[in-house]
Amino acid sequence: MSDEPRDRIRPVCRNREVFHHYEVLDRFEAGLVLLGSEVKSLRAGRGSLDEAYIRFEGSEAWLVGAHIAPYPQANRMNHEPRRPRKLLLHAREALRLAIRARERGLTVVPISLYFKGPWLKIEIGLGRGKKLHDKRAAIKERQDLRDMERDARQRGRGDTGSGR
Repeated sequence: MSDEPRDRIRPVCRNREVFHHYEVLDRFEAGLVLLGSEVKSLRAGRGSLDEAYIRFEGSEAWLVGAHIAPYPQANRMNHEPRRPRKLLLHAREALRLAIRARERGLTVVPISLYFKGPWLKIEIGLGRGKKLHDKRAAIKERQDLRDMERDARQRGRGDTGSGR
């Protein structure tokens, strides 16, 4: 038995672009069907969700475009780095997500890959694409927060300009 607690979360990779391009309305957790060499490669932190997306086929959901680097010790038995991987969702859950994405013009995007205890999980989000003006507003908001924090730090130090 492993010393690792069953609910300990250890991140592998994140898709940072998601929050820039989408307004995430809802989040879900799913498992992945993987090969042994893929799991070992991900335990070494060698995965990427850039350019990855979720595709629905019937009552199944697939992770497409995710890159999991080949595991060097697997030799000939290695996996294809960008192969489609099946998500472990209940059929009802997958259908509900597919319908919501189709009807309302929403998109299902991968947010992060992480180990939850011994199992690899993927966090997926139901998001609405941001328009250019939304992105500009978010950038301005972040810049304003940064400026306010910098001003507060300078006031807290008591800078008088005495050269010290």
